[in-house]
Amino acid sequence: VQLQASGGGLVQTGGSLRLSCEASGRSFRSYAIAWFRQAPGKEREFVTVIRGNGGSTRYADAVKGRFTISRDNARNTVYLQMNSLKPEDTAVYYCAASQTVISTTLDVPNAYHYWGQGTLVTVSS
Repeated sequence: VQLQASGGGLVQTGGSLRLSCEASGRSFRSYAIAWFRQAPGKEREFVTVIRGNGGSTRYADAVKGRFTISRDNARNTVYLQMNSLKPEDTAVYYCAASQTVISTTLDVPNAYHYWGQGTLVTVSS
């Protein structure tokens, strides 16, 4: 599967953005799709994931209550709605996919086999 992330941009503190991750290939609904982010000089960190075939979700504590992940299987697309953005949300956001990730490794980058190219989100103070 190939992933294409989009929707990043520059926004002021407190603003909102919606990222999209569009997938090509078959069996999209069976894939768990996650968002990770990487700020300059920092390691890639887990943001959120939505599982396939049921769509349960998990969020990092830093984004709970502000970010919402959803999927549209008819469009092979996962969305990340980001509200109440903070300067510390500034990062390159990557979407990733896996058919075999298990619950104990949903937040581990190495558990995902397919990655999009990243989209830059900049939150100004």
